[in-house]
Amino acid sequence: MKQLLVFSLLFFFLTTNAQESKRFYLSGIDKDNTKTWDFFCSKGRKSGSWDKIEVPSQWELKGFGTYNYGYSQPKDPETGTYRTSFSAPPDWKNQSVKIVFEGVMTDTHVKLNGKYIGDLHQGGFYRFKYDVSEFIKLGTLNNLEVEVAKVSANNSVNRAELEADYWSFGGIFRPVYLEISPKPHIERIALDAKANGDFLLDAFVENASVTDQVTAQIVTLQGEKIGKPFTATATSKGVEKLSLNTHIENPKLWNAEQPNLYKVIISLQKKGQTIHSITERFGFRTIEIRAHEGFYVNGTKIILKGINRHSSWPESGRTLSRELQLLDIGLIKEMNMNAVRMSHYPPDLEFLDLCDSIGLYVFDELAGWQKSYDEEVGSKLVKEMVVRDVNHPSIIIWDNGNEGGWNRKLDTHFAMYDIQKREVFHPWENFSFWDAKHYPGFNYLENASLYSDKIILPTEFMHGLYDGGMGAGLDDHWNLFMQHSNFAGGFMWVFADEGIVRTDQNNIVDVNKNFYPDGILGPHREKEASVFTVKEIWSPVFIGQRIITPSFDGLLSIENRYNFTNLRECTFKWKLEALSAPFLNPQKLDELSGETSIELTPGCKGYLKLSLPNDRSKYDKLSLTAFDKTGHELYTWTWPLKRANEQNISKIGITPNEKVSTEEKDSLLIIKANGNQFTFNKNSGYLTEVKSDKKTYSLKNGPVQAGVNQQLASFKTEISTDKILVKANYKGKGNWMNISWTFASETPARLDYQYSQNGEADFMGINFDYPEANIKSMQWMGNGPYRVWKNRLKGNPFGIWEKAYNNTVTGETWVYPEFKGYHSNLYWVKISTSEGNIYIQNLEPGIFLQMLKPQRPQYAGNENTQPAFPKGDIGFMNAISPIGDKFKSPADQGPQGIKNHQLNSDSKGSLLFSFE
Repeated sequence: MKQLLVFSLLFFFLTTNAQESKRFYLSGIDKDNTKTWDFFCSKGRKSGSWDKIEVPSQWELKGFGTYNYGYSQPKDPETGTYRTSFSAPPDWKNQSVKIVFEGVMTDTHVKLNGKYIGDLHQGGFYRFKYDVSEFIKLGTLNNLEVEVAKVSANNSVNRAELEADYWSFGGIFRPVYLEISPKPHIERIALDAKANGDFLLDAFVENASVTDQVTAQIVTLQGEKIGKPFTATATSKGVEKLSLNTHIENPKLWNAEQPNLYKVIISLQKKGQTIHSITERFGFRTIEIRAHEGFYVNGTKIILKGINRHSSWPESGRTLSRELQLLDIGLIKEMNMNAVRMSHYPPDLEFLDLCDSIGLYVFDELAGWQKSYDEEVGSKLVKEMVVRDVNHPSIIIWDNGNEGGWNRKLDTHFAMYDIQKREVFHPWENFSFWDAKHYPGFNYLENASLYSDKIILPTEFMHGLYDGGMGAGLDDHWNLFMQHSNFAGGFMWVFADEGIVRTDQNNIVDVNKNFYPDGILGPHREKEASVFTVKEIWSPVFIGQRIITPSFDGLLSIENRYNFTNLRECTFKWKLEALSAPFLNPQKLDELSGETSIELTPGCKGYLKLSLPNDRSKYDKLSLTAFDKTGHELYTWTWPLKRANEQNISKIGITPNEKVSTEEKDSLLIIKANGNQFTFNKNSGYLTEVKSDKKTYSLKNGPVQAGVNQQLASFKTEISTDKILVKANYKGKGNWMNISWTFASETPARLDYQYSQNGEADFMGINFDYPEANIKSMQWMGNGPYRVWKNRLKGNPFGIWEKAYNNTVTGETWVYPEFKGYHSNLYWVKISTSEGNIYIQNLEPGIFLQMLKPQRPQYAGNENTQPAFPKGDIGFMNAISPIGDKFKSPADQGPQGIKNHQLNSDSKGSLLFSFE
């Protein structure tokens, strides 16, 4: 009785405005706000007896049943039975009461008070509802029972939804609630708001009487009326569609850059009295698809810079929250993307709401991963998807399945429920005026751009397996795409690694071998390097300046790659900074900053003026940050103002005025200089050991020309009063290398090297051996903090960086940035080891630091994402390896992915070494 009283008071509070439908949640609203129901699992963990479970959730993640990845469906799957009770107050008499399920995986039978209330529902990603007005018992407890089969009795549902490249779960994973409305009510609406101000609305009313009226009023989000109310009158009893229309002069238009929204309030009136009303948010916009060209929004061509996204979180599977939806959309926007594809099923409704308000173009997708629904069940699910999602301005197209997972007979069903008649798309198929090929190679796209008149739109490309794809190869692709008018954009695969907490395996995060370490982000949204590469390449503000020379006049070439935004709405801030001297901890030194602006319309190029001082010699770095009108950072570009060989030579660790000397022991040559002792093997010419301050450093077996077989041709020592030169020459088949060590008082040891290398090479440079187990961290001046590949150089700003050792395997462990790999534009590095600090300063511009060799993934799968590395541990490279993706070799991804060729007759470098 107490429970009934509490509920009655709650319902009275919720229904003080009886004109609107009310929602009473039987479950929680998201992963962080759940309610406990009784639960019985038929098989697997915690099965065979009644228990408790949080709703909404996926039962595997709550300790029940068994985990399954899509490719490995169980022969004898578990089922789950849910039970809960709720009180129905007397106020519900003569009300319409519906029970709504936002998503249940998958076959669902519902009982209320012991009776089945409707047909079996099949299909896991869709909203469905039942009218329970006649089943409710007023003034007492009502018992709800939901029977859920994880695997459907309909094989087409299993093929479309479960036998796929993602985790398969069971359970009520989205909210369940009661929807209470007056008997005569507006069940739903569908609207079409065009960019020219024409507004059409279909209102579906239930139990209305003849002469009842539906009236609509458009208002701003703040409630200000726009235009006059417009009306339609019911002409029959029962369920009826009433069509209303109006015209609004000069509305603010919706697009992903300027997501202007309005509301429409729709009222059902009887004899002038409002008996029910609903409010819907919308945007005025017109979507066109022009053959041979692509998408036009409000008459302007747009290029889709998109990502594919699954609904997933490690601890909760597909049960998410508003905070997670906001996090994901914020990260998508942070990467300067403007589009998202709902692969491979419709998302939570809240995600679409946020796409509307924050601004993203959406491909909404009917499930169908390489196999389709049959027509009977598919037609029902098309209706459920479109009816739920039809009014979102962010949705610009419907996807009918994926990669062959479309039933062509369903294509015409979308228009039955879509008043806007949006295009129906087949991801992966080359059909109609589309070329949507998945994972096309660079050569394919180049030929298609030249010879095909179809719209090029790969709905999946740049497959991000481990550290490959995504940013790697994108620069070449985008430079190609920007040249051709029939290119409409693309969607990279995929947003995040779909790692799931295995409650059956000590809560490890499992990405199912190499099936799902595909994300540009980790399972908990940890950022990989490609995040920043994509952010730079897809910035709507493009800066063309690669280097800053002493004669720089403050003018930067700039291009406005927005579709609708003038750059006068952006803010540009520049900064000059003096960086710390080599080998010192970063310190805040002199800096100077300023702000500038430019008037530049979309698609135009110009020059941005920076008012820099004439004397810039005391500064080391220039940076420019572009902010959009909301204050969101579009990107920060950085330029060193001095070349590597213009940095001051450090004397840290040098004992002044100490003489240099030599000593020979058998095959060893020992050089003593400035408190350090360098030992060389005269038979190989390699450094074998360094001693300093009674510490021994295991830097040895080098310098070796990376990846080249050579033999020592000569080794000699030249001694003068205050200087010793050690020279070694190497020769191989078509290759040679000359090195020269210089040891002098008051200066660090200097290594000068020069080499020639014929033919193709994965990498070019020199390296040394050093025990990985001894390395603790590194600090360096150069580009960072992430590692780079030959075809993923963008996205790493210039500065001073520091990171601790980690053994991250991208996509298997998620401590970023990874420690191991190539680092670009090296000026100097301090390597902290258990033996002491090793300081190395580079004097040759354009050198890459090789820091160890990345560990291979446990489940490599292919060699495309496992680039070759030199045998040595610490290297100084003139050229480095590119990386491919899951389906394409590096060379298939564009010119930056081809192997290296020596540009000049020889390559060279100079390094200074000092030891603590």
